[in-house]
Parts: sequence; structure tokens; C-alpha cells
Amino acid sequence: MRALVWDGTEARVSERPEPRPEPGWAILRVALAGVCNTDLEIARGYMGFRGVLGHELVGRVADGPDEWQGRRVVCEINFACGSCDSCRAGLGRHCPSRSVMGIAGADGAFAEYVVVPVANLHAVPDGMPDEVAVFCEPLAAACEILEQLPDVVGQHCTVMGDGKLGLLIAQVLDAAGAHVLAVGRHDDKLGILRKRGIETTTLAAWLPGHANSSDLVVDATGRSDGFRLALEATRPRGTLVLKSTVAERASVDLAPIVIDEIQIVGSRCGPFAPALAALEHSQIDVRSMLSKRLPLSESDAALSAAAEPGAGKVLIDCGSSS
Repeated sequence: MRALVWDGTEARVSERPEPRPEPGWAILRVALAGVCNTDLEIARGYMGFRGVLGHELVGRVADGPDEWQGRRVVCEINFACGSCDSCRAGLGRHCPSRSVMGIAGADGAFAEYVVVPVANLHAVPDGMPDEVAVFCEPLAAACEILEQLPDVVGQHCTVMGDGKLGLLIAQVLDAAGAHVLAVGRHDDKLGILRKRGIETTTLAAWLPGHANSSDLVVDATGRSDGFRLALEATRPRGTLVLKSTVAERASVDLAPIVIDEIQIVGSRCGPFAPALAALEHSQIDVRSMLSKRLPLSESDAALSAAAEPGAGKVLIDCGSSS
């Protein structure tokens, strides 16, 4: 099969053996896969990963249990052991022996086929287009904030970053009843949120006069300096949620956190069920975020396109014959 393989130096389309399912696992024929900022950071050294990239996908079960055969699915990306204390507590995303699709210890979705645990599968509702369903994983990551901080109604929330995840987070918090201000560098991308009635501002306009102003701040900048900017926006005894994963190490001044008694919350992967429901009922606009769709044979070019400043969501068509 064809797959986009990162060898530590370059990403290129290569021939790989087709995966084989073991008991409790399934083979997915990947239809579409989305390029995430984490994929780009891996190519800059994040996690030291080697193998097939990609973790945002929609596909069909090609081999697995009878009840899943041929079903269109999305898939959670953490492959947990299922038996440790974390797994028994329902925290498989934090299983100490887990592998993570396309990120740590498991091949990913930029391929014709990928092998995944059956327990990680979620059926895609009939009528939901593939180009919508492929957003389930990043939208689930946005929904994780509400799992960690369920009471955001009426809170003043600032979302730093207008990348794909930032746009999703702003919409999720707005739908949950928060007063959202989205801060970014690209007015056209912020326009996606303005059409939904969400307040926005450019970073240049935000910098003067907005220090210590928000109850809840989310760093979704994907930049090493994002934490500093987000910290500046957080009011004393406010909450700062970290969503950025970057290869570059950030220098952090801890004094403001102590002086202002700021709560720091790390936030990663999230629940698929509410994400699928939100997509099914068109509660979140993802179509406006689409930028390019390229065949698997051009997936190295897809990474380059996704890395362009202000790029929207780039999709890799893994079912294309070209």
C-alpha cells in the first residue's frame, strides 16, 4: 500500500506492507485524512516519531468484526492497553503504555489502510459527508475543554490563535454559552467566526489594553510564544488552558502564575460522541475551514500547503487513484 512516511529527515510517499488485524483490531480503508499542526511539528522534531503520519481520518472498515464490516467510521487516536489503573478509570487517553496514531508508536492515517483497535471506532451518521466527518478528532479536542471545565456559561473567554483548532474551540465555547473573543493574525480566518456572531480581533489590535481581562484563556496559537500572550490575557485567579503542541521549547516566567494565582490546565484529546453530534446537527462550521484537497500521491505537497501562513484545513484523499 502507499503511505506518507516520515523517516526523521523527510516525508515521502512509499510502499508499505498492508497491515493485518489481530483479535480486537480492525483494518480501515482510509477515505480522507486531515493535516494537523501536530503533523507539521513532528516534521520539526516533536515526539521523535518515525513512521506513517496522520491521525485525523474518516474511512470504512475493510477487515474486522462482522458488526463493523463496511461501516463508515472515525477513530480515536490513543491505543490504550485497556487493563491498567488509568484504563480502568476510563482514562485510556492517559494509559502509560499507550501508543498514539501517527504520533507515538503507531502508524497513522496518511495511507491507504491503517490498523486500529475496534474499541476506538465510532460510526459516522448517515448523510454526513466525509469532508465534515474528518473534523471529528480535532473537534473532539476542542470539546475536551468542556469536559475539564464544564461551567463556562457567562464567562469571558479569550481564544488565542485562529488556526483550525482555534476556530473550532471558539465555536465550541460560544455554543456552550461563553462570551468569546477570538484573537488571531488573519482577518479572513477570523471572518469565519464573525459570521457566527463571535467577537474577533487581530493580535495587533488586541495587544494594547487587554491584559488580565479574561476569566478563561485558551492558547491555541501553535507557537512557542503563545503561552506568554495567553498568560497576559488571563485575569488574577483565572484559568489558562494550553492546547498548543510545539517542537520548540518555550521559556516560561512562572512568577505571574504564582502572583496572580492562575490555574493552568493542559488539554489534549477529547470525546468523540459530542463532536459527532455537533457535526451531525451543523452546530459547528467546518466547511468554511477547508482549503485544499490533494491525493495521497501528493501528500508531501499537502504538508507544505498546510504549513503556509494562514492556511486552512488541508485534506489528503487517500482513496484517490491519482
